[in-house]
Amino acid sequence: MATYKKKGGKANKEKVSKIEQESTTAEVFNTLDETASKSEKWVEKNSKPLMIGIIAVAAIILGYLAYNKFVVEPKGIEAANELAYPKTFFDQAESGAATIATDSLYNLALNGTDGRYGLLDIIDNYGSTNAGNLAKYMAGISYLKTSEYEKAIELLSDFSTDDEILGAIAEGNIGDAFTQVNQPEDAIKHYLKAANFKSNEFTSPLYLLKAGNTAMDMGDFEKAVELFEKIKNEYPNSDEGLEIDIYLNRARLASQN
Repeated sequence: MATYKKKGGKANKEKVSKIEQESTTAEVFNTLDETASKSEKWVEKNSKPLMIGIIAVAAIILGYLAYNKFVVEPKGIEAANELAYPKTFFDQAESGAATIATDSLYNLALNGTDGRYGLLDIIDNYGSTNAGNLAKYMAGISYLKTSEYEKAIELLSDFSTDDEILGAIAEGNIGDAFTQVNQPEDAIKHYLKAANFKSNEFTSPLYLLKAGNTAMDMGDFEKAVELFEKIKNEYPNSDEGLEIDIYLNRARLASQN
């Protein structure tokens, strides 16, 4: 018996597939059209609030830019100009070469003279500026050098910087102030902050040595050994590293007693 073979089967399947594909594509486009239509209606309905929101954001941005341009920048320049005067007294005191007593120079730096601002006035009036921030550092050092340790701690703690040397020195001076008020645990904490602020061959071994010596004074000889060994292992070529064996041997002997 002859078997009937239907012609065009494959073609019909391809045609059906194409129709289905076109139908699916049409549905997608219809869906997109509906979504777009709904979005347009939503935008149309909420156009006023949207416009108000856009204007508000633009006003905030423009206000911020204008504030920086016409308030922050001029105030920063004004603060820097004012800082130049007390800074001359501070620099003279720090140099150690002045003919005037250093305490007097630090006091002139702090309080100003002849109607000119001192560091404290600059902090009060321009504390948020870069110059005001630097004034906190100089005032803190001035108080430290004139034995007003609590004020030194307060101002140096309020000073902020990313500079690896200045930041470490500020923390180290806080440690010195705590040493002077007989708070060795706090002193060690800040010496270690100074050493770890941004590791380098200058400040890191210096403040590790101070922390180690403070630990020795406290009788915590194991801690001292740990700190001195860190200098020996990590900063052997520093000034402190070249002499660290003396400190390390003394700490090891003390820890064995």
